[in-house]
Amino acid sequence: MNSLDLRPLSLGEVLDRTFSLYRRHFLLFTGIAAIPHLLTLALGLLQVLYLQHPVVIGQGQKARTVMASAHGAAASIIVGLVTLVVILIVYLLSQGGTVVAVSELYLGRQTSIGASLRRAWGDIVSLFGVIALNGLATFAGLLLLVIPGFYFACRLLVCVPAALIEGRGPQESLSRSWNLTRGYAGRAFIVYGLYFVLVFGIGALIGGPISFAINSFRNDPSMLRVWMSVQQIASVLMTTVLTPLLLIGTSLFYFDLRVRKEAFDLQFMMDPTSERIAPGGGPVLSILS
Repeated sequence: MNSLDLRPLSLGEVLDRTFSLYRRHFLLFTGIAAIPHLLTLALGLLQVLYLQHPVVIGQGQKARTVMASAHGAAASIIVGLVTLVVILIVYLLSQGGTVVAVSELYLGRQTSIGASLRRAWGDIVSLFGVIALNGLATFAGLLLLVIPGFYFACRLLVCVPAALIEGRGPQESLSRSWNLTRGYAGRAFIVYGLYFVLVFGIGALIGGPISFAINSFRNDPSMLRVWMSVQQIASVLMTTVLTPLLLIGTSLFYFDLRVRKEAFDLQFMMDPTSERIAPGGGPVLSILS
């Protein structure tokens, strides 16, 4: 953002700024998401092209294709564990890097893909704790007749910005998000809702034809392998393009809540050189150097 406009925003303004910020810094945000996801793409293609091979069982219309490991069950388990760890690291880096980038741009500063990812990497252990506790709380809510799970997810929406921008631990970050979103869970629900509408809508447009092609070539191992590779690439591209929208919206929502409830705009005007402003007032140690 070229000029600061720290004031309470309507929901429409939050969403408008989300798309505007994303459009103006498209390469920055997609780069932050894309670089970590290259690891998941490489692993996905490796599994499709080398570690697994299609096996056709049966004949004619009753034929079906399964993916058999080229190196047995042990290799499949190892690859599965490695993939899980990589996916987790990628998820944390892309989330943290995007939130850091939004906070810098929102406060009128410049940042880069490398600086944002390095900042996220430095807090990856804390981020893991935040995401893990958030997931457990939401899952527990889903067990309580589903609706509480959605409510918990909305109330905990800004826990990652709270962790990164204020330097809070996992439990503190969840408590902080819960307090900030009191009275604004409906707004959080709409931010979530618009993101998932885009994900399911674009996913159906892109994933539908690819799934049809995979099913059509289930008896042709070489073409099946090609279309499964296309599916991996399309999945990573969708994640790279769409995920920043949710994270940008979440970060702007966090700042809007702080402006509304804590006069963050006045605090920042008093000391614009400090990137971390304590909820009660004075500046504290900078974290986004």
